[in-house]
Amino acid sequence: MKRFMVAVDLEGVACALPQPGGSVEDSFNIEFVRGQATREANAAARALFAGGAEEVVVWDNHGRGCSLNYRELDSRVEIAIGATVERRIPDEGRPLAGLVLIGYHAMEGTPQAVMAHTFSSVTYQGIAINGENWGELAFDACAVGDHGCPILFVSSDDAGCREARHFFPWVETVATKRSLAFTRIVSLHPDAAVERIYAGVRRALERYDEMEPFVVPGPVRCEIRYKRLDAAQHAHLVDREGKAFAFLDPFTRFGMLDRPWGFMLPDA
Repeated sequence: MKRFMVAVDLEGVACALPQPGGSVEDSFNIEFVRGQATREANAAARALFAGGAEEVVVWDNHGRGCSLNYRELDSRVEIAIGATVERRIPDEGRPLAGLVLIGYHAMEGTPQAVMAHTFSSVTYQGIAINGENWGELAFDACAVGDHGCPILFVSSDDAGCREARHFFPWVETVATKRSLAFTRIVSLHPDAAVERIYAGVRRALERYDEMEPFVVPGPVRCEIRYKRLDAAQHAHLVDREGKAFAFLDPFTRFGMLDRPWGFMLPDA
């Protein structure tokens, strides 16, 4: 059974922009953004079906996991809705033939990247695995990669696409916009973004034999740097031996994990 997943965030879709000092949820055009994320996810799903997929799951994963306009999705898809519980990836035990990431964004600390953050823009300064900063692109690809699922395609701003190619050199990408600052972009027209995503996912399927799972074998060292001292102090983080993460400095907790995604992120 050729089963694929389309994971959908909001920040990386065409024309999505925050208000100064806020997040995409504070945007004056948030309803447009939700609709555009739905259209871009649907383009990816249609491309997968056209390329031979038998099942496609659209995973609505922004914030609390309830952002898309579900009636506008292709009626053949299944829809994963809701916030993270114990695992980042829904239906983790069921085999996947490939993962497509739509509307993702660059990691926290990426210079001039629109809405760059890692899981929570108000909580984390950054998360590092084995000394290298990771964002949601790497974490989500790794979570399915451990089950043998390859990462096929990423759409994001230009900074997010560069990040994707750094971690997954084989991946197909489409940049929906160019980032000039955290709150300024030059975007593709929404219709052009949809067309390019459809074509990009079809190209990825044509190159399927070149696609790879993103796997980082454990144990790994995980460092989480918080923006607030109290958040670092109150964080409930447990390492592979069941011990609390230690303090590297007042803002940073660290510990050894069996897998990079092996800790709870309540704000994911």
